[in-house]
Amino acid sequence: MKVLAGVLLGSSMALAALTFLRLRSKRDQSWHSGLPVFKLKNTNGMEVHISVFGAAILKVLVPDKTGSRADVVLGYGTVEAYERASPCTYFGVVVGRVANRIANARFTLDGTEYALLANDGPNSLHGGLKGLHKRVWEGRLIHGKDFEAVQLHYTSPEGEEGFPGTLHVYVTYRLSRDANELTTSIVATTDEATPVNIAQHSYFNLGGHSSGSILGHKLRLHGADHYTPVSTALVPTGEIAPVAGTPFDFTAAEPETSLPVHSIGSRIEQVPGAAPGGYDHNFVLFGMGPQARILTKNGMASEKPKLAATLVDPVSGRAMDLFTTAPGVQFYSGNFLDGTSVGKGGVKYGKHAGLCLETQGFPNAINEPAFPSVVLQPQETYHHEIVYRFYNV
Repeated sequence: MKVLAGVLLGSSMALAALTFLRLRSKRDQSWHSGLPVFKLKNTNGMEVHISVFGAAILKVLVPDKTGSRADVVLGYGTVEAYERASPCTYFGVVVGRVANRIANARFTLDGTEYALLANDGPNSLHGGLKGLHKRVWEGRLIHGKDFEAVQLHYTSPEGEEGFPGTLHVYVTYRLSRDANELTTSIVATTDEATPVNIAQHSYFNLGGHSSGSILGHKLRLHGADHYTPVSTALVPTGEIAPVAGTPFDFTAAEPETSLPVHSIGSRIEQVPGAAPGGYDHNFVLFGMGPQARILTKNGMASEKPKLAATLVDPVSGRAMDLFTTAPGVQFYSGNFLDGTSVGKGGVKYGKHAGLCLETQGFPNAINEPAFPSVVLQPQETYHHEIVYRFYNV
């Protein structure tokens, strides 16, 4: 199958993409002797480690304003931990074919009902028990003039986890050489109509993965004046509701700096829902509100990534802007982490040790006619781009 280099890496990188090189990256033997780890570095001291298992982001080392680096994503130290983690935490992996939840683990497409594996109560979560996050991908390293990148490929065969069609998925992680900017590009094609909603599932803690709670982090969700309320099973009810006057309103910004006003912990106790509580909700981006289905084209709210979120850790001074082409973002405040997940360096990740900002199509969209469609047709190309821009305040 052909996938244009310009689609995967951006038109400005098409020429560099023609010089794909097979692995020459260093292998981290403590990770797994048979699976390589790609290490991307730039001139500012930022470093990103990528695994072929689950297309996972293993580490993101980012300096603060004094130059002190910290690993700002949660994760495990061995591939075996990723394979065996129960319950699955999805640290840093790519999830799909359909990220988030599909109600009752079933959907109907073109008159045929498809039954999926229920791995979250009665629902399907993140593509099933062995979705993209549990697969070994093919990988290659790319050296460009102003970037280093890793491209990963996986072919999901017809019927895998119950989904129709053969799906070819490409994920490219690109680190800018002179800017602390990591771009994730996800491209997919199919030979049969099938739902596709692929997300990157990193947990961030800008103080460092071992620094404790993220409740003091401040968050702004740009244009997220609506969200999708959920049932007790965390499946959207189908409603698209305004956030004004609720603990879901993260639109406020400081007038002089445009930085976030609200800390994550300031209103978390007001979030409705059963234990363990907290945020695990999809927000409608870019002011689209109830018109999101009409405004979203081919799964994209825009052809180029737009600013969707700003996250700030007041203690370390590290900040991150998140850009995306997707219409929604799942803000998850690490509610189910309970200290039983032992991560890198033996760190036990407790409740709220990290947060996720998973840009995506809407959860359960395949069963909700008011939500933007997530159905990919054979003549179409799925494209989802995410940019993480790190800086200090």
